[in-house]
Amino acid sequence: MTDSYIALARKWRPKAFNELVGQDHVSQALVNALRSGRVHHAFLFTGTRGVGKTSIARILAKCLNCEAGVTDTPCGQCASCREIEAGRFVDLLEVDAASRTKVDDTREILDNVQFAPTRGRYKVYLIDEVHMLSAHSFNALLKTLEEPPPHVKFLLATTDPQKLPVTVLSRCLQFNLKRIPTAQIATSLGTVLEREGITFEPAGVALVAQAADGSMRDALSLLDQLIAFGGGSVTEAEARAMLGTVARDHVVQLAGRLAAGEVPELLRFARSLEQWAPDYAQLLDELAALLTRVALKQVVGEAYEGDELYAPELIARLAGELAAEDVQLYYQTAIMGRRDLPLAPDPRTGFEMTLLRMIAFRPSEPRTPLAQPVATSAAASSGRAAARPEAPSARYSTQTESAGHGTVVGSEPAGDGEWSALLGQLDLQGAARQLASHCVLIAREGVRVKLALDPRSGSLRTASLEEKLAQALSRHFGEPVRLEFLAASEPGETPDQARQRAARERSDAARRAFESDPGVQSFRERFGAEVISETVRPVK
Repeated sequence: MTDSYIALARKWRPKAFNELVGQDHVSQALVNALRSGRVHHAFLFTGTRGVGKTSIARILAKCLNCEAGVTDTPCGQCASCREIEAGRFVDLLEVDAASRTKVDDTREILDNVQFAPTRGRYKVYLIDEVHMLSAHSFNALLKTLEEPPPHVKFLLATTDPQKLPVTVLSRCLQFNLKRIPTAQIATSLGTVLEREGITFEPAGVALVAQAADGSMRDALSLLDQLIAFGGGSVTEAEARAMLGTVARDHVVQLAGRLAAGEVPELLRFARSLEQWAPDYAQLLDELAALLTRVALKQVVGEAYEGDELYAPELIARLAGELAAEDVQLYYQTAIMGRRDLPLAPDPRTGFEMTLLRMIAFRPSEPRTPLAQPVATSAAASSGRAAARPEAPSARYSTQTESAGHGTVVGSEPAGDGEWSALLGQLDLQGAARQLASHCVLIAREGVRVKLALDPRSGSLRTASLEEKLAQALSRHFGEPVRLEFLAASEPGETPDQARQRAARERSDAARRAFESDPGVQSFRERFGAEVISETVRPVK
């Protein structure tokens, strides 16, 4: 009869500090404490599932009770080390707080605290998921935590430290274990497979590491499942089939069709993916991950180090095909669509709508000008003005390649009150209307509305007010609008400045009319009266 199979998560559990993955900040602190002999009586290990909380606690228990003496490198061969690894060491009391939450259970455990260890050097209490204890149980534990016997060490582990009373937190040394990076998980899985003598494809291992979401234990469990699924081997195709993810080529084709702007073909291809029964949320995650790699290549000029999923040549090609601003827009739309997917009528509809949003909000060529420019007499006589109106770029000579970098833009702002007239039609109130009234329209090019802000009113420009103005313009034009604020040396007369100029002109006219009134002149001549010009107001 053969020996029973041991799961990889148990077989390859770390047995010493140097075997821990991704938790160097914890292991270094504990090693230094053991070497200096300054070992605290209570430790709290926090972190998400499968990152090594109880594994570190057991390693620390071995370090304290190794027959070779207190050490940061337990021998692993003595009876104490072997029994701790097997989970049968009499002086290591492991308690699952999730199943023993009552105060009576806690008192029963603590009744034996004052007694000396039976075999080891220290009596170690390992309480897992300690946040599940009741309030009365914490009260029973507090006194012992505050003044423990010298032969007792408490090792507490939890995934939710926020639920622990501050009185408990203040009595423990707290170590927060981090999620393990995907690259480190993939490297560790590769080492495990090599030692197990199992053939594997790095891309398949990378998919498992990505699906583990920072948990080494989950990664080993998934790897165990994949080995069984693949009949003793680990390949990318089998990993995708088991995890329910579509092939890399499908994600690349989605990105390629987005780059080409082939909307009908993009939708046909997206619908063809249904035969694979994909997880659409995961598909959006993969698309966002691919776009991240493309953006990194465009901005930094480098690819992901050690990327097993996408070849550098592919990323370089997509970086050349996709505009940088499109990549940023597609990424933002993908993650927002991922968030809204549960609200969609069904996942496929939500996925398709996300793709349509990418196309709909994509910067495009000018479609309709913000206001119809006046046709020239030659164009009017030829009858071509109505068929092809003047493009905004012909009306306003903006250097858009310099704008946005603080460069002065040489432009001819609108001087016919177009922006003021439009502002009167917008559903816009408060500070957002103030922002708009201190701007000058430069041009509208497709979904882009280019404005120049009066430099003296720069404090009005905030992200929230820009968003309100863009939404008001979008509602007015019936299509999405993106705002671009350009630097300008002399932006022209803003609606606010026009209003102030008109008010001054009315006041001046009112003063002149008042002073020329015969009755006023009579008072001045007969009584030496003086006109206080500041008090004269025009009649509205």
